[in-house]
Amino acid sequence: MVKKRVLALILCAAMSMSVVGCGSTSSSDSGIPDGTYTGEGTGKGGKIVVELTMKDSKISDIKVVEHGETPGYADALEKMSAEMITKNTLEVDMVSGATLSSTGILEAVKDAFNKTGASTDKLVAQEGEVSKEEREAEYSADVIVLGGGGAGLTAAIEAAQNGASVILVEKMPMVGGNTLISGGEMAAPGNWLQEKESIEDSKEQFYQDILKGGDNENDPELVRVLADNATTDAEWLKNEIGVTFEDYMLFFGGHSVKRSLVPKDASGVELIQKLSAKAEEVGVITHLNTAATELVQEDGKVVAVKANFDGKEITYKASNGVILATGGFGSNLDMRIKYNEEMNEKILSTNSVGSTGDGITMAEKLGAQLVDMEYIQTYPTCDPETGTLLYVGDVRLEGRSILVNKEGKRFVEELERRDVISKATVAQTDSVSYMFWDEASMEASKVNVKHKKEYDNLIERGILVKADTIEDAAAHFGIDAEELKKTVANYNEYAANGKDLEFNKRGELVAFTDGPYYIMKSRPAIHHTMGGIKINTNAEVLNTAGEVIDGLYAAGEVTGDIHGTNRLGSDAIADITVFGRVAGRNAAKAE
Repeated sequence: MVKKRVLALILCAAMSMSVVGCGSTSSSDSGIPDGTYTGEGTGKGGKIVVELTMKDSKISDIKVVEHGETPGYADALEKMSAEMITKNTLEVDMVSGATLSSTGILEAVKDAFNKTGASTDKLVAQEGEVSKEEREAEYSADVIVLGGGGAGLTAAIEAAQNGASVILVEKMPMVGGNTLISGGEMAAPGNWLQEKESIEDSKEQFYQDILKGGDNENDPELVRVLADNATTDAEWLKNEIGVTFEDYMLFFGGHSVKRSLVPKDASGVELIQKLSAKAEEVGVITHLNTAATELVQEDGKVVAVKANFDGKEITYKASNGVILATGGFGSNLDMRIKYNEEMNEKILSTNSVGSTGDGITMAEKLGAQLVDMEYIQTYPTCDPETGTLLYVGDVRLEGRSILVNKEGKRFVEELERRDVISKATVAQTDSVSYMFWDEASMEASKVNVKHKKEYDNLIERGILVKADTIEDAAAHFGIDAEELKKTVANYNEYAANGKDLEFNKRGELVAFTDGPYYIMKSRPAIHHTMGGIKINTNAEVLNTAGEVIDGLYAAGEVTGDIHGTNRLGSDAIADITVFGRVAGRNAAKAE
């Protein structure tokens, strides 16, 4: 099939050098040649390739033949393609929450159309609407869950499995939230892989790590719930939800031992796909593109939610309760600055655009207590141009790289807390870091295979360089090569002696060997908001007097007081799973 397609393209090119694409080269009255044309654009996940078919001056078909967009965000490609075909125009609206994917598909289709040789004003727009979902003015269920990320899906599943009817309301056009675009790693003490590797760990050790990582600003009772249930709930994800975990772990900064499980393909996509499938299986009804606007109380109990769908107000009645799982506020600039002036417009964000603090705002209007709002975490190694998390950088979490500055020197322990590394990075020249590793580390971590599309994109953009010598790799970024060579030599000596004399790096020290060598440029970007709604150990929301707000529960990043000043890497998935289940279970049993 591939050979036939290649042959057809070759014949097509031979038949007409003036038309890019295969099909009839005759023009319609408008001057747009019939045919199929190929175009390229760049989305969030890299290159997007489309085939645009023109027939009788109309867009007959658009096929996306290649893309690297995350499932969910990829839906934007299909939606925009359908609208361009229906309306016979390239001027269509972006899909909310998927700006980069939307930009990429538009760019690709326009590139393809340009190869017709015709002007876009030759396209005659036509009336037509892509079929839209109809929605009633009112719905009722035992439990209403607001937010379709990892916490919301987990809560919805648990509520349904405990006998409740459940409607999940999500403002974005896809479920997933920040979980979808995360690495999906989950801290779990005493897990099955630790047993296999004879790593000693315990719930108590994890509990102490969380408290220490948050500078003891955490609520110890909430931390205890998290630490005691993380591994049981990881097993729930594996055995009941069907999540596939890889056969290796990562050593995240701030943890005392390697304990973080990695989902299939080191991506939150695995979690969301399996949670979504389970939610559907147990009867959870999901309403997308629906933004909750108000929590409704009667006689002191939260009994309903008002929401907006396509300009229409919808009321969702909850006989048992409402669960807030709407995430943090990392993408809400005004809210960030309100609580922490340092988190301004100069700092990029890794977050979903849906992370705007809506649930926090709605709960506060009911008198909910907010805690730790000033504690906003940045992830230290993000794309310096977009703020996106760099999963190729996971080589650091496997303990096989070092961070250096423009002067070629290490400046921080590579497995320190995220906030510590971020602060140290900002203090360096240009406020960036450079991650260095060798070919042996690449082969061991396989980040170029696990995250191939990202790897290729970084190489193409020059944010990551591969070179045969340290000198050539350093030259790409203008790093002091002689100092970098000294730094590498010193590190190799530390590895040989088993002791990092500069930063006391935890974990196994592995010496660098032969090239090729890799250097990746990165900078910190806003990643997690530790502050949010105060809850108790039953995931019930508390008011400013410390009393339970009847009928209101919360789980995930919308809550505060669990991680203190700083969240340790991979603790978020443990958090959303543990408290998502607690919230779902208790809401289902409420009367």
